[in-house]
Amino acid sequence: MDTSHWLLIIFWIVYYAIHSILASTAVKHFFRKKLGKYFRYYRFGYTIFATITLIFLLIFQYSYSSPLLIKSVLLKYFSILFLVMPGMIIMLISIKKYFLLLSGVKSLFAPTPASELKINGIHRFIRHPLYSGTILFVIGLFFLFPTLNNLIAVVLLILYVLIGIGFEEKKLLKEFGRSYREYMSHVPKLIPYFKNKIR
Repeated sequence: MDTSHWLLIIFWIVYYAIHSILASTAVKHFFRKKLGKYFRYYRFGYTIFATITLIFLLIFQYSYSSPLLIKSVLLKYFSILFLVMPGMIIMLISIKKYFLLLSGVKSLFAPTPASELKINGIHRFIRHPLYSGTILFVIGLFFLFPTLNNLIAVVLLILYVLIGIGFEEKKLLKEFGRSYREYMSHVPKLIPYFKNKIR
């Protein structure tokens, strides 16, 4: 593995670290005190920053040639049908439901609403649909374009998601207590099995 691929690993790790730090409760509390009434713009600013840095990171990722790891036309068709398309559908459902809130756009026009435990819709079958859809989608993209740089990006994304879910669920348990614990006991984390869905 050459220098460019090692740099890519470092850049993705730094990107995820900054992403996590800026999204942490402690940092949000700090900026809430510093920004006062202007804190309502924090999430939108965070989204813009995350998007711009992601674009630069992706430009770097595809700025050099990376070795092809797999050659299979059948695998490409399989990935489109069973990974890319299902992943995209799950992502779109999740993004449609939460775009205004998660992007920070909603807070520009109205105060941030009180947190509410959402267990309807797709959340009846899976606790973290956006993460599930994203993982399916990026794995599918890797099989479509099976280069080393894409493998690095996919592996680090999956690791980040799995680690991040652990921290996120600790926050949700702290916030919603028994309600979220009961929800966890009925609904799987990432892979739906349609057995004990919430009614």
